[in-house]
Amino acid sequence: MDKVAEILAEASAEVVEPRFRALAAGEVMEKAPGEVVTVADREAEVIIARRLRELLPVPVVGEEAVAADPALARALHSEPAVWLVDPVDGTSNFIAGRPEFAVMASLVRAGQTVAAWIWQPVTATCYTAELGSGAWRDGHRLTRPPAPAGPAKWRGVVKSRFLAPADHERMQRNSHAAFGEVTAGRHAAGIEYPDIADGELDFILYWRTLPWDHAPGSLLVTEAGGVSARLDGSTYRPEAPGGEDGLLVAADRETWEHVRAVLLAD
Repeated sequence: MDKVAEILAEASAEVVEPRFRALAAGEVMEKAPGEVVTVADREAEVIIARRLRELLPVPVVGEEAVAADPALARALHSEPAVWLVDPVDGTSNFIAGRPEFAVMASLVRAGQTVAAWIWQPVTATCYTAELGSGAWRDGHRLTRPPAPAGPAKWRGVVKSRFLAPADHERMQRNSHAAFGEVTAGRHAAGIEYPDIADGELDFILYWRTLPWDHAPGSLLVTEAGGVSARLDGSTYRPEAPGGEDGLLVAADRETWEHVRAVLLAD
């Protein structure tokens, strides 16, 4: 666990942090319509992937490598073990000079996330989780505190823009009417999932669930005592990009059930 944390922090120090608020002309590109990438993303992924393979020689499914060759994501289903890497989570924040970005990795065995790492460079904060063993922030055990009494005090994020317009509008309307504070989030899973684990947020709905974004944080939250499940109640497992079927993350089971009922109400 410590070695992977070191790999992420070292790669961040080498190629990500020197470019924070210092990106040169030509160092930001569009990899797909509406999706941007920087040289920091690409260089960090190369460094992290190489060092992870030296640690455990299994395939690496990295966000930028999959952008270039989507077939690489099939390893999540075909291989017994896979590294997942998100070299700069929150790239749009990174480009804009906002501090909400992270460097993330996870280890998936037989389709299940068994270990996770989230490095937040600006605050030098490291979150880790290991299946069945717990979650930690900078080496201190994390236990998710109970949600406040009453939904009117709950703080959450509803990311529903990838839904059909009518469903998006319904979920937004329902959530704003029922809960104390609902926002669009901080545009980085590597910031938002730790906010759930730390008690800063009580729930998040994601619709788009790319595996490198959600495998690390989902394990962090569940190992801290929270809940991360598909809207049908099934356990979250990282899958190759494709269909979006929603992921609801919450402080506890009771909160999860109530939020789901509110969001799906007609």
